[in-house]
Amino acid sequence: MAASSSSSGGAITQFYNCVVLKDHQLVDDYLYMQDGKIIDPAKMFFDERRAPDVRIDCGGGIVAPGYIDVQINGAFGYDFSNDTDIIDEAVDNVSKGLLMQGCTAYCPTTVSSRPEVYKQVLDHLGPRAGSVERGAEVLGAHVEGPFISPQKKGAHELATLRTAESGLEAFDECYGLDRLRRNVAYVTMAPEVAGVLEAIPRLIEATGIRIAAGHSNATTAEATQALAGGASMITHLFNAMHPFHQRDPGVIGLLGASGTQRPFYGIICDGVHVHPHSVMIAYRAHPDGACLVTDAMAAQSLPNGIYKLGEMDVDVHDGNVYIQGTNTIAGAVITLAECVRNFARFTGASKVEALESATLHPAQMLGITDRKGVLAHGADADIIILDHELNVQRIFVAGREATRENVVYKNKL
Repeated sequence: MAASSSSSGGAITQFYNCVVLKDHQLVDDYLYMQDGKIIDPAKMFFDERRAPDVRIDCGGGIVAPGYIDVQINGAFGYDFSNDTDIIDEAVDNVSKGLLMQGCTAYCPTTVSSRPEVYKQVLDHLGPRAGSVERGAEVLGAHVEGPFISPQKKGAHELATLRTAESGLEAFDECYGLDRLRRNVAYVTMAPEVAGVLEAIPRLIEATGIRIAAGHSNATTAEATQALAGGASMITHLFNAMHPFHQRDPGVIGLLGASGTQRPFYGIICDGVHVHPHSVMIAYRAHPDGACLVTDAMAAQSLPNGIYKLGEMDVDVHDGNVYIQGTNTIAGAVITLAECVRNFARFTGASKVEALESATLHPAQMLGITDRKGVLAHGADADIIILDHELNVQRIFVAGREATRENVVYKNKL
């Protein structure tokens, strides 16, 4: 059948000679997209008697949804907490740079900051569509802190940390509840901080955001209470939290909760933040909850040197990131594509499991599987083609291919 035009929408693209990630399997199949969406080809074939306008030979590769990073502090020299005066420039360039790594959607992350910083940046980190012109889709901010434990603050500045004895008022004073509603996907907080446990269900009801437990010294009992109150995520599992103990495993113990009570968990697979054996333990305990994150900071994709993370100076050297003059880990410089390959290598996970940990699971955590993290009919045509070693070969966002020629961005430094 020859290709033909149709009055029902724009050009139809077919991906062929590929295996497609769908329904938790890699299936020998075709995939079709039109007008930025995945489409059911039945109407094209049987109702319109139409053939694809464009055919893309995938060379026997894997067709998967674009990657989703739900925790990234910055990249390419930009920092979402520190570059307050050029925040739009930061979002523009990071969005485009991430897109070219195969990450088609993300949550720009802020570290614990003073209220005036949130007033300056959150309105610029809210949801915006992805495109070749604008880069990866912004899914809303991940606000990490400042309602976290001083004992588990990691690279967060102690002077910025807050408690929540006044309930919702404390969050309104810090962020502005309207800003949370409009611009934020989820907030990381420590359940044991005064006022937080009581505030979690009220904050969810008032704003619709999601809550993650992290930077926390909480006991398992406190963490379980947070889960019962509506928390659904653990921020960078194993890092900046009560260490596992057989009588009280802390937040980590939530991986042993029964059935649907178990939360999703972010995990940084750079081999520095979390030992490969620990990654294996998490995977074995709760494979369906793994959300691969980079926790990347400004130096991602840049040379060794001294960079900013919020208001802190950090030293980047050979893939390691520490607060300057200390041995405190302060973010990462890995890409999400590298995390996927490492996860498969560390755990022996299947290609499907590794890919879903950077696509389906983060979309489930955010509640957006109607359009992201899947290749179902009607979902956004954010697509990557990979070889069977899980190297990204081609990238599509909103139905258009992203290339070095049509996606232009710059490093800040």
